[in-house]
Amino acid sequence: MHIAWGPFLLALLVIVVVPGPDFVLVTRNAATGARWGWLAAAGSTCGLLVHATAATLGLSALVVAVPAALLVVKAIGVAYLAWMGFQILRKAGAAATQEPALVVPTSGRSVFLRGLLTDVLNPKVMLTFLTLMPQAMDPAADPMTQAALLSAVAVSGFAVWWLIVVPSVRWLSALLADPRRRKVFERCCGGALLAMATSIAVA
Repeated sequence: MHIAWGPFLLALLVIVVVPGPDFVLVTRNAATGARWGWLAAAGSTCGLLVHATAATLGLSALVVAVPAALLVVKAIGVAYLAWMGFQILRKAGAAATQEPALVVPTSGRSVFLRGLLTDVLNPKVMLTFLTLMPQAMDPAADPMTQAALLSAVAVSGFAVWWLIVVPSVRWLSALLADPRRRKVFERCCGGALLAMATSIAVA
């Protein structure tokens, strides 16, 4: 089994660090207290597990039924990576809307559920798994084993990111609040995704 770990981990790194709805939710809760940040991060991670399980079972079944489908899914994945990179570049540095004042949560369950639903109901999370996994899979090896392993690594990558984000929320928020630094950061992320999509397409 020859999994293409290099491109997979590079793409995962970029996708993990690009701020999305879950990043906003976790950081805003963490800003009111570490406990709330951890609860939001735990909910988000459980939401990722839902998508990881669905992607593993669905993709594995598809490849077993139609082996050539892996090539089609790979092509769609390349297109999605390129589109995502272009969108990040296009919106880089865009002015953020005024955020409402922070409100300290009163229910740990509600914070956890918001984190869970933020990722479960986000179609981009599902597309992330369906985009990344086919690029790294070996067509000659068992698809279920590969998909499960890659999904576990992807979820672990996000979990490690939350372990960094929650304790560092004030520093990260200040870093990305500066329009110039945020623009440079987003351009680097967008450019990296486009470069990876190109390298996968010509491989």
